[in-house]
Amino acid sequence: MNEAILLIDDDEAFSAVLARSLTRRGHVVAVAHSAEAALAVADAPPTRIVLDLNLGGDSGLRLLPLLRQRWPAAAVVVLTGYASIATAVEATKLGAVQYLAKPATVDDILAAFEQVSANPELPLAPQPMSLKRVTWEHLQRVLAEHDGNVSATARALNMHRRTLQRMLAKKPVKN
Repeated sequence: MNEAILLIDDDEAFSAVLARSLTRRGHVVAVAHSAEAALAVADAPPTRIVLDLNLGGDSGLRLLPLLRQRWPAAAVVVLTGYASIATAVEATKLGAVQYLAKPATVDDILAAFEQVSANPELPLAPQPMSLKRVTWEHLQRVLAEHDGNVSATARALNMHRRTLQRMLAKKPVKN
């Protein structure tokens, strides 16, 4: 197996545990905690990249095109603690093969690299999203449309900027 995996995550504890688990499974793992460190990796080119969406306040989506340009053959899985439909769509448009919400197991991540095409056998969600979740998704979509600019997003939604900031500071609601 011995795939070369580049793990890009600003959470040092999480990335250390994940790197150790991947290494135990026979993978060669390089870890970077920032966009600059990821692009400076001089080891063998990675065949797989795990990219955190939030890199110390910066968006992993901004790094994704640079990774695809530097290593076009590498498969990229985006991993995030703040999943939204808008960022999932954007990540796949930018070249990610999969998008996973944390917490994700090593098995989930490795399976995501294998699942690069549509699978009609996957089960559907048992119930529709709650109104709170739909609201969260809408906020994330409009925020992505305005390149993360909270003031522009608030104007587009016709709401006060501080109200939007409070809403965005909360963790995403469950289904």
